[in-house]
Amino acid sequence: MKHNALLIVDMQYDFAEGGSLAVEGGRALDRRIAEYVRRRHDDYRVIVATRDWHPVGLPAHFADQPDYLDSWPAHCVQDTTGAAFLPAVARLIEDGLVDVVVSKGQDSAAYSGFEGHDRHGRSLSEILAEHRCTAVDVCGIATSHCVAATARSAIDGGLRATVLADLAVGVTDELADQALTDLAKRGVTITA
Repeated sequence: MKHNALLIVDMQYDFAEGGSLAVEGGRALDRRIAEYVRRRHDDYRVIVATRDWHPVGLPAHFADQPDYLDSWPAHCVQDTTGAAFLPAVARLIEDGLVDVVVSKGQDSAAYSGFEGHDRHGRSLSEILAEHRCTAVDVCGIATSHCVAATARSAIDGGLRATVLADLAVGVTDELADQALTDLAKRGVTITA
């Protein structure tokens, strides 16, 4: 019996080419993740897509002069094009191949999908427990930030975690490599 979930992290317009926090390769990744889900959907008990879902003017997270550590340009503001899912992942949701959408960052900065809730108020931990998941595969944007934070939270919460490195992109290759090295030291499996 399968006990794993797929976590698709922050596949949103603002994190892909042309967005306010663009990561190179985001649009191509959107298509690759969609192809993977369509091939492997039945391998998972539940598939979750996370998204940044910030209110306008989120204090201390958005800044006109961001430091790119604790403050950032405005991004993924609720109900804007930048916050929308990229087209291939959006189609997965429309086609019912993503079971749950988890929104994070409504009250403060949130990097891990485990800091969010679905439309019913359930946390990601609660959703995974309801589906009796003991392991997660994590993919999406960005390897060095929200993907890494989500994988760390999974391990810290007692789950087995795997980062699907070929289905994730980092802000830079160097930052992605550093994140993957750190995650491996923490017990996260890294697959290519």
